[in-house]
Amino acid sequence: MVGRLGIGMANNLVTGTPVLSTKLQRNRASAIGGVFGLDSNEDGSFYALGLKYYRYIYEEPQLNFYSAFQGNIFTYQNEDTDETENGYQVDGTLGSEFSFQGLESIGFSFEFGISFNKYQDQSRIQTIGVNFIQSSIHFYL
Repeated sequence: MVGRLGIGMANNLVTGTPVLSTKLQRNRASAIGGVFGLDSNEDGSFYALGLKYYRYIYEEPQLNFYSAFQGNIFTYQNEDTDETENGYQVDGTLGSEFSFQGLESIGFSFEFGISFNKYQDQSRIQTIGVNFIQSSIHFYL
């Protein structure tokens, strides 16, 4: 997987906005990724941008265990004031990416950990757990 670019989707933002996700495995020990999401309608345009760093802990032929650190900024419509506001989300997680034998170009991930975020005028510290549908799915080129 070293040097391969993964392109896919993720749905682990506190806003619920699905994002396009990329992941580039730089070497056997680490990878970097980015996310981008957009939601434009008659009420306004909202976006999400983020970066993610992966550090691999354990590797098997169809499975990797890793720790990850992700930082996101986003805009959203405040439910109380109908104003567009800015928010952030910083996650520290442990996770795993797996693939099926014969289908190694598709990676499914799940993650759990802690999230610090500001959304809907509230700052929070939360535990998080995202399954392989929410966390991310990447197709590796």
